[in-house]
Amino acid sequence: MENDLTRIVTDEAICNGKPVIRGYRITVQTILGYLTAGESEEDIIEAYPFLEEADIKACVQYANQ
Repeated sequence: MENDLTRIVTDEAICNGKPVIRGYRITVQTILGYLTAGESEEDIIEAYPFLEEADIKACVQYANQ
């Protein structure tokens, strides 16, 4: 089974080195903010169709490490 944390990357050239999802310019912090505000995974994926459910789960896993 793939380690979901492999979906989270940091690169100084992307978002000043903040953790992002698979190199996209969407930060883990942004996704966690949506979840904290009560948005569902489905709502987030609708807003960012390039994301996958596993990406969102990886953000939560990253926050819990």
